[in-house]
Amino acid sequence: MTAEIIDGKKIAEEIKNEVKRDVERMRASKGIVPGLAVILVGDNPASQSYVRSKGKACEEAGMYSVTERLPVDTPEYVLLEKIARFNTDPKIHGLLVQLPLPKHISEDEVIRAIDPRKDVDGFHPVNIGKLVIGQDTFKSATPAGIQELLIRSGNDPAGKHVVIVGRSNIVGKPVANMLLQKQKGANAVVTIAHTGAPDLRPYIKSADILIAAIGKPEFIKGEMLKEGAVVIDVGINRVEDSSLPKGYRIVGDVHFESASKVAKAITPVPGGVGLMTIAMLLKNTIKAANQLS
Repeated sequence: MTAEIIDGKKIAEEIKNEVKRDVERMRASKGIVPGLAVILVGDNPASQSYVRSKGKACEEAGMYSVTERLPVDTPEYVLLEKIARFNTDPKIHGLLVQLPLPKHISEDEVIRAIDPRKDVDGFHPVNIGKLVIGQDTFKSATPAGIQELLIRSGNDPAGKHVVIVGRSNIVGKPVANMLLQKQKGANAVVTIAHTGAPDLRPYIKSADILIAAIGKPEFIKGEMLKEGAVVIDVGINRVEDSSLPKGYRIVGDVHFESASKVAKAITPVPGGVGLMTIAMLLKNTIKAANQLS
């Protein structure tokens, strides 16, 4: 068996094109240009690259975009003041603060300070609560991207046993809550497996759909999978490789070569889940603009 490749780049482009059309319709019918503000504190290279990608994606979609860059030693109260300003800015419909933050700033306080109506990252406790009880809300971008990958690749999770390896607030917990809802594109039987288990292999082996978000490079091997499983690899890990000019390569949490011989379908790393995150962020910004207009 050779697994079908679930092409995150292609699906992300489909969503971005849909967003672009939505922006054009909103501009024509309501005279509104959806606006996204991003606040970046410090000079983390990965965060800087991600923020630049967000700005470029907004520009390509015809959206209004603002990036506020603050030095790493910015006091928490200054950041909270910036958030308060964007909360009341009518040109801004979506607002996010790039994580992680410097240690002297409370991520919880910052997330709670964002207006839930503009919380396009879907991290505010109000939106998390709505997600858990199945109400319409902003879905965190990476979990929402996972759901779209499954739906658009023809791997409907309804009735399937979905095993999520990892329990983070960013991926594991929200995607579990999304996929167990009695809704279209969900209605799965969901198990969350994590490092508290003495042995993860029995859980992994039982999965019709496996979502790997454990943060350990190539931890899950093909022999651990159920024959014909669908594998969504959320991991992005840097491993040393002296044969490459950069001296490293990017791999997922799944050993792709062995897993692709057992799985029915699999996402590559890179080229899978990571590309979906920005696309879903743009989609959330459209949703916010429609609700606020």
